[in-house]
This record gives sequence, structure tokens and C-alpha cells, in this order.
Amino acid sequence: MTTTRLIGIYTGRVTADYARGRASAIDKQPVEGPVVLGPLGLAGDEQADPENHGGAERALLHYSLDRYAGWQEQYPDRATRFVPPGFGENLASHGMDEHSVHIGDIYRIGTARVQVSQPRTPCWKLDARFDVPGLARDVQETGRCGWFYRVLEPGTLTAGDMIERLERQPESLSIAAAMAAVYRRRNHQHLQQLADCETLAPNWREKARRKLRRAPDASSQQRLTGEPPSE
Repeated sequence: MTTTRLIGIYTGRVTADYARGRASAIDKQPVEGPVVLGPLGLAGDEQADPENHGGAERALLHYSLDRYAGWQEQYPDRATRFVPPGFGENLASHGMDEHSVHIGDIYRIGTARVQVSQPRTPCWKLDARFDVPGLARDVQETGRCGWFYRVLEPGTLTAGDMIERLERQPESLSIAAAMAAVYRRRNHQHLQQLADCETLAPNWREKARRKLRRAPDASSQQRLTGEPPSE
């Protein structure tokens, strides 16, 4: 059994023209007091692009507070921007990161029960938010991405609640291992595990299948740069 404490809860409303004329709800704000968590996320939290954000498989984004010091050191000219919830996270804590959190892990947070569903796949809006060209690609390549939960049992969360790991599947892969297999070092065994993993979100299982087939990821460059697809 592994426990830590929930330090911050954040929600955001859609800004119609966040960057390059496109909408986003990445600008989250801290929430005081209890917050209701439903099947699709926290009460008061919005998503501008439901095709790529939100939904049952991306109900909650968790990011490690321990990551911010490294970003501040790497980008000292932008250090004041690298503070929570800079990565658009809903939940923040110490003592959990992409190496210690595994696909399929089940946690009790407050009165809710949630399950790790997939890594966070970064997009160009991180570049805009921090004013760091190429940040999204850096997040992808280093695996300092955060992770999403699906909601198994709705409930209420409050900053200060304990985060208790209830279950871990044998031989499960960490978030870091999943990111590495799909985006950095092609590992056939790990990719097959991901493709067969029933607790991994369907879109990520398809990523692994494409990688196994050595099929190109036509959307990756567009996601990272925000540029329209080439004709």
C-alpha cells in the first residue's frame, strides 16, 4: 500500500482565443474546499477540444510537483512560469511521478476511486503557455508528461486528502516505460504489453499497435507544432 497527500486541485474554463486563435482550458486555477468528481471529471472543469481532451479516459490529469524544479533549472528565463498548475493539471502531489505510477494502478483519493488510464500526450499549447518553443516535444521525449485517470467510483476530493494506491497489476508498465516505448526507444515487448493491456485507454493501445506495425504517426507533428497537416 502506497500513500501520499493531495496538495492541489485545479479546474479551468475555456478561453475562446487562448493561442493562435484557438480555444483552450489549460489555464487552471486552484479550487478551495471539496470538489465533486464525476465520471467525466471535476465539477467546473471544461475542455475546449473534446476530441483530444477530456472524456471518460481522460477525466483527471495528475502532474508531479517534484517536476517543476527541473523545468525551472532547464529554462531559467521562464522559471517563474514553471509553477503549478502550469501543465494544466487537475491534481498535484509530491512523491508520485511517471516512474512510480503504472498503467492500471487504482487509487483512492478522497471518497473517489480512480484508475490510471494513459500517459498525457503533450501538444503545442504547452509551448504557448510557457513561451518555450519545442517544450511539448521536450515533454514527450523526456517522459515528464503526467498521467490521466478514469473514474471508477465518483466522489468528493479536497486538497489535503490522502492518495492511497489500492491495486497494481502484476507486470504492469510505468507511465515512463509506456512513453519510452511509443515515442523514444522501440521496445517490442513493451509495445506488445501496451497493445494487449485492457486497462490502457483504447487510443493508446492503438498507438502501440501502430508502432508494432511501424506505421507512421501522421498526427504527431501536427500535435507538437500546431501546424496544419501537409497536403
